[in-house]
Amino acid sequence: MTTTSTSPRVPERGATYREVFAGREVRVLFGAFLLRALSTTTEILGLSVLVLATTGSVFWSAVAYGIGFTPQLIGGSLFTSLADRLPARTLLVVALLLRALPGLLIGLVHLPVAVMLALVFVVGAFDPVGNAATGRLTRTLLTGDRFVVGRSLLSAVSSVAQVLGLALGGALLLVVSPRGLLLVSGVALVIGAVVVRTGLGHHPVTHENVPGGAVRATLRGNRRLLADPVVRGLLLAQWVPTWLLTGVEALVVGYVAHRGWTTSGASLLLAAVPVGMLVGDVAVGRGLTPLRREQVTLPLALLAGLALVPWALGLPYAAVVALAAVAGAGFAYHIGLQRRFVESLPESDQGLGFGLLSSGLMGGQGLGPIAAGALAALLGPAVAVGALGGVSVLTVVALRRTFRGDRGRPGADEPARS
Repeated sequence: MTTTSTSPRVPERGATYREVFAGREVRVLFGAFLLRALSTTTEILGLSVLVLATTGSVFWSAVAYGIGFTPQLIGGSLFTSLADRLPARTLLVVALLLRALPGLLIGLVHLPVAVMLALVFVVGAFDPVGNAATGRLTRTLLTGDRFVVGRSLLSAVSSVAQVLGLALGGALLLVVSPRGLLLVSGVALVIGAVVVRTGLGHHPVTHENVPGGAVRATLRGNRRLLADPVVRGLLLAQWVPTWLLTGVEALVVGYVAHRGWTTSGASLLLAAVPVGMLVGDVAVGRGLTPLRREQVTLPLALLAGLALVPWALGLPYAAVVALAAVAGAGFAYHIGLQRRFVESLPESDQGLGFGLLSSGLMGGQGLGPIAAGALAALLGPAVAVGALGGVSVLTVVALRRTFRGDRGRPGADEPARS
């Protein structure tokens, strides 16, 4: 497969936030994205608390917290070609209404735990389609460096929503039941669907008459994208460090207990990562020139893993919190990959590419904690965290040509082979 040009056409001047938000549709899209992220976080929190209260099992509560992630691998493998076939507004409305369904049903009807979990699992499979539509519409509404800054802002919004959603959900649980929190989350998502339907214009796609069904087209398109060494390298560069960091986050509670710190210490440690991400995204996305962003991609990616390695050394609590924030900030490396990633995708596969990126990220976040838990059972949580950081560093080194954007010979974006 031959991708579109990936020549280093780096703009001299970075786009401003004012330029990104100049269009009304961009503001609507970002508002809907924030509302969806907040509501999804509060919904997951409400479900996990409800399952714990119903079953008394910490295990099933943890399953409830993460059950919406893994099915995104299924959705990303089967359905994301819809983003290149149907208008983004239609897909976003459907995605918001489907995401609202678990909160509304569980909030109003006393369902068995197995049915609640199955409902969230099934709905989660459609999430990559909404993410793919968001990526494609962002590309349609924003061009040049406005797209890169816009993607960095979406990442920052996601980090803010993770922190605010947990805080908001915890506050609401003081005044409403877990079912009430789920109901509030569902209603908010329905409101978001109405805002998207009335606030976004109709953006028809230019490849509606692609032969074959959506599932076949998605499978074929994913194989085509993954067969391209440039696209594959850029996907792995964004996937693997994220999977490993999610595994670290899953070990935080056990790590805190292992170190003999109070249980409440896990909250600040967990919050430090998205706060660091927010700071890094703003500093890199707005504070650096487009060329400089791409130049710091490799060192930032290395920093994200290196900051986790010292967790195994018995450092004081404050130092570990600071390192967690540094690791989060290092994930601003992804901003320097955005221009090359979107330029590596054929025009007809833009939605499919963003869907593949999203489903890989989210699906890996569902499986990463399982692998991390197994590693911690063998090595202990402290050594396991340090090992996961080390694997992240080795991954970045193996993909260094991708992070640097080397060109000029076949396989330049592939890991070095022995």
